[in-house]
Amino acid sequence: MKVSSLDDNAAALMTDFYELTMAAGYYFSQFHKDWKTKAIFEMFARELPENRSYLVAAGLQQAVEYISNFTFNKDQIDYLKSLDVFRKISQDFFDYLLELKFTGDLWAVPEGTTLFPNEPILRIEAPIIEAQLLETYLLSTINFQTLIATKASKICNIASNKPIIEFGSRRAHGPQAALLAARAAFIGGCVGTSNTLAGMQFGIPIYGTMAHSFITSFESEIMAFKEFQRLFPDGFLLIDTFDTLNAIKMIIK
Repeated sequence: MKVSSLDDNAAALMTDFYELTMAAGYYFSQFHKDWKTKAIFEMFARELPENRSYLVAAGLQQAVEYISNFTFNKDQIDYLKSLDVFRKISQDFFDYLLELKFTGDLWAVPEGTTLFPNEPILRIEAPIIEAQLLETYLLSTINFQTLIATKASKICNIASNKPIIEFGSRRAHGPQAALLAARAAFIGGCVGTSNTLAGMQFGIPIYGTMAHSFITSFESEIMAFKEFQRLFPDGFLLIDTFDTLNAIKMIIK
C-alpha cells in the first residue's frame, strides 16, 4: 500500500471525522440557511503550565501551504460516500466538497513572535464549512511546532550566548515530526540541526558528530580518530565510547 505524504492533496482527509459530519450539518441545516455565512475561528492558549510564561509562534508556513492547497479529490469523496454514517447525505454535499477551495482570510503573527495567554496566534475568517474543516490540521501543525520552538527558546535563553544545536530526529514521533521539529527549533533560536533534509528544505545549517559504531569498526579508538580527522579536520570526535578521560588524552597527544 502506498503511503501518501501529507504534503500532497491527500491532506484534506487529515482531519478529525467530526469536522466532516459537522460540515454536512452546516450544509443541510435549516438554521444555517446560507452555509456561506462567514465564521471566525481564533487559535490561542487560555493558560500556560506552571513556570511557562510565553510561547514562540511556529508552523505558519505549513498552515499557509495547507490552506492554499486545500482540496478533495475523487478518491477521497468516493471513500466518504462509502461510509455508512453518510448514507442519508445527498450527492449535493459531496459535489460541494469536490469543488471546495479556501476563499476566506487568514491573519497570523509572524513565526518567532513571542505570545502570551489569550493572544491569538492566528485567526481564520471564512465560510463556516471552510473554516471548520481546517481546524484539525492547523491545531496539529501549529501546536507541535510552537511547542518545540518555545522549548528551544527557553533552552537557548538559559544557555545565554552558547550555541545550541537540535539533534532530536531519532527521538521524534516519526519522520515528518523530525523535519518540522528541526525547523521549529531553529525558529526558537537553535543555530542548526542534525537533520539533513531540514537543511536542504529550510536552509538550516546542519551539524553532525560521529557514532560509537564508527569508533568500534576500527582496530583502535585512536585509529578511528585519525581516520575521521583526516577526512574532516574540523569535525567532532566522540570521546565516550570506552574511556572518556583516556580518549581526551589520546587526542591531546
